[in-house]
Amino acid sequence: MSEQVHQMFSRIARRYDRANRWMSFGSDEAVRQRAVRLSAASQGESVLDCAAGTGDLTFKFRQAVGADGRVVGTDFNDDMLALARQKSVQRGMQDIDWRVEDAQALGFADASFDVVSIAYGIRNVDDAGQALQEMYRVLKPGGRLVVLEFGQPPALLRPGFLLFNRFVIPLIGGLAGGDRDAYRYLQRTSASFPYGDKFVAMLHASGDYAAIQAVPVIFGVNWIYVAEKANPC
Repeated sequence: MSEQVHQMFSRIARRYDRANRWMSFGSDEAVRQRAVRLSAASQGESVLDCAAGTGDLTFKFRQAVGADGRVVGTDFNDDMLALARQKSVQRGMQDIDWRVEDAQALGFADASFDVVSIAYGIRNVDDAGQALQEMYRVLKPGGRLVVLEFGQPPALLRPGFLLFNRFVIPLIGGLAGGDRDAYRYLQRTSASFPYGDKFVAMLHASGDYAAIQAVPVIFGVNWIYVAEKANPC
């Protein structure tokens, strides 16, 4: 991850949650909750949430696996994780293990987790393919990789969406997050990143998956991918 991107996330960390709520009109929480449901995470399972940021998805996985489960939230930026740690205390979830980690070189043993997730972060790593391979490596056979990322709506809606994404999102991000340039960068990366069948092809290239779901949400503006690691047994 470049130092420039690292500094950008440090700048916007304290207003990150508010900016997400404003820019998504409050829908981001429902999308994360749907991702957890699709993951089929259950009581007692182990979960690794990469690019956890301030922890919004991590907390939902903790609710799903309960106190008997194991939840690790990682991010490359400790300023974001500092807020996640504060929120975990407020929510009574101090058992979440927060760690600074690079998704391209995870410090965990092979086949360590039942569920591995990354929300709106795979497009920001320097080598998305390497990060997907690392997440596959630490996933148990039969485990599920969950990826949330942006996409594009159908052709009929695309012109209006592109105008909104190019001009309105940076404006809202600037008002809510205090850094318009940061949200211009995030808009550019979301507009150019592969989605749908192209991202499914990236998943297949990164590991041996028995099944992959690709679920468009909110007219394809968001996508949820759930990939089940093949079990050789």
